[in-house]
Amino acid sequence: MAQPGGGWRRADGPSAHDRERRRRGRGGSERLGRRPGAADGAPVVADAEFGSYYGRPIIKEPVWKTPDVPLYLFLGGAAGTSAALGSLADATGRPALARSGRLTAGAASVLSVGWLIHDLGRPERFLHMLRVLKPTSPLSVGSYILAPFSAAAGATAAVELLGWFPRLKRFGSAVSALFGGPMATYTAVLFANTAVPSWKEPGRELPFVFAGSAMAAGGGLTMAFTPVAEAGPSRGTAVAGAALELAVMRRVENGHGVVSEPFHEGKAGRYLKAARACTAAGAGLTLLAGRRRAGAVAAGALLAAGSLLTRFGVYEAGMASARDPKYTVVPQRERIAAREDTGSLVR
Repeated sequence: MAQPGGGWRRADGPSAHDRERRRRGRGGSERLGRRPGAADGAPVVADAEFGSYYGRPIIKEPVWKTPDVPLYLFLGGAAGTSAALGSLADATGRPALARSGRLTAGAASVLSVGWLIHDLGRPERFLHMLRVLKPTSPLSVGSYILAPFSAAAGATAAVELLGWFPRLKRFGSAVSALFGGPMATYTAVLFANTAVPSWKEPGRELPFVFAGSAMAAGGGLTMAFTPVAEAGPSRGTAVAGAALELAVMRRVENGHGVVSEPFHEGKAGRYLKAARACTAAGAGLTLLAGRRRAGAVAAGALLAAGSLLTRFGVYEAGMASARDPKYTVVPQRERIAAREDTGSLVR
């Protein structure tokens, strides 16, 4: 319940009532409505301050839960890359890598769907998402990516374990690989399509961050589970994904003004700092010792941990930006000022 006298409150300061009392207590030109040092005829209205009613959020925070959604993001990305690596290995005569890719993709996809259903609350809600395909909705399109991918990857993993139907196994592997790329990136488009400032502003970069993170995770996991003689594609994918993730995430964290702040603060900042360390160390270890079994396992674990922490960091940064009115109001005013400047230049 709001406190009496709270009034319109700045996102990071006192109430309007308190500011008015302080203003009236000042002397000189400020009491006359004139800024200190202002000449006659100069503007006398102070700069407006952003605020919200009782400091409440301006936009509604997403109802997604943690750790459900970050784990869903991580597992889906790892599954998509693992499926693609398994299909590639099957085509190039690497049976051990094909097996580890299929099993990793199947296990990760089933767990990913499980965490999504847990977040939704009831299993039938996932089925309700498939009633209509709406091309303009990333959530609707994503549901039609997740459903066939998880079905194909799960069935392929089961057939791999049972040793049945080798032709069906290859067909299921190809289908899951076809959906692997979209599976790894569609969640970034879903994030960018929301009103959450720290997801919306870097919306063009987030798909590349998620793609790199998925490549690092899938490459790292399959590298750890595959004999080093056949794990060459996994090593290459993991290092390339780690480099892409680190490069584009730097732009997300520093290239969008005030909405980049949440990526450096609180839980998000701690997660992303640890993610950079794990991803960089995993990529370096892959290059230096990835051809030795112990090195491959350690590097794979570091890369998977880095990918997981990246998903948690991006998620927490978005939630923090939704809670603070500053991250909604300041970018809006910057866009208005930019349009006004453009209009004055045209005139």
